[in-house]
Amino acid sequence: MKNPTHLFGPVPSRRFGRSLGVDLTPYKTCSLDCVFCQLGRTTNKTLDRREYIATDQVVEELRQWLAGGGRADYVTLSGSGEPTLHSRFGEVIDVVHRHGAMAAAVLTNGTLLTHGEVRNAAARADVVKISLSAWDQEAFERVNRPHEALRFDRVLDGMHRFRVSFAGKVWLEVFLVAGLNDHPSDVEKIAALAGRIGPDRIHLNTAVRPPAEPFVEPVSKDRLAPLCGLFHPVAETIAEIDIRRDPKLPINEQTILSMLQRRPCTSEQIAQGFGMHFNEVAKYLGRLIRSGRIREVRKNGAVYYAVERDDAVDACPPDGAH
Repeated sequence: MKNPTHLFGPVPSRRFGRSLGVDLTPYKTCSLDCVFCQLGRTTNKTLDRREYIATDQVVEELRQWLAGGGRADYVTLSGSGEPTLHSRFGEVIDVVHRHGAMAAAVLTNGTLLTHGEVRNAAARADVVKISLSAWDQEAFERVNRPHEALRFDRVLDGMHRFRVSFAGKVWLEVFLVAGLNDHPSDVEKIAALAGRIGPDRIHLNTAVRPPAEPFVEPVSKDRLAPLCGLFHPVAETIAEIDIRRDPKLPINEQTILSMLQRRPCTSEQIAQGFGMHFNEVAKYLGRLIRSGRIREVRKNGAVYYAVERDDAVDACPPDGAH
């Protein structure tokens, strides 16, 4: 199978093990423009649901990947935009279940769960991870910078409706930014709303990787830890990368690029994820930098490697393919 344009990975994931990503929207097509997004600012903020990527092409790539012996713990609908904007994302989930013994996950910001058809399609997944980082409209606009038509109370109601009707697992990610939404009184408000949704697991995250806006700063580990106890169930901190070594993953420029398309990483994180020696990592990173496919980004004294924006756009053009 030639290099796919709609699939990335499998890549090692702390939460999903070996995760094969499925990208269903063009680069940064989203209903939000979160200040902390590791992929940068949203270039197409929209609520328009349509078939951005041809479903038949995605299904064919999945079929070929499976026929070639592809295996993963999860197939995750995520990538470089909001997957529920794709009008037929539920059909992709059906294909995963029909053709492989893998679980399907949807990583969504939850804003479109206000629509019954989106809730019904998402309910076909095994795990749905929803994001919640605000407690009212003002905080929503400050942290997530939503599409002008979105109202926080309606978004929250959609999340609650989905949880009530969904038989699978709901995971909730709360992203905290220092000085923006991390005061204990604010986190208590988020925790109260999380309790109304009733997720199976709650993950606290913060801006470890380079964010969309330069003013975004991470919440320290020492400050995150006590905030976990404000949630029920007690939240888990996932801000620090702790990827399990998986020697079964193939190692080449494309698989490393797939990892970086999903999230910026340091050379140490890449080495840990693939069980590689630092010298070997440096060799691949050097080639990718010289070819203009990735770039260096400095954050909190560390050097991260991220996909160049033009490369990310090429990986998922509007008529065909993070």
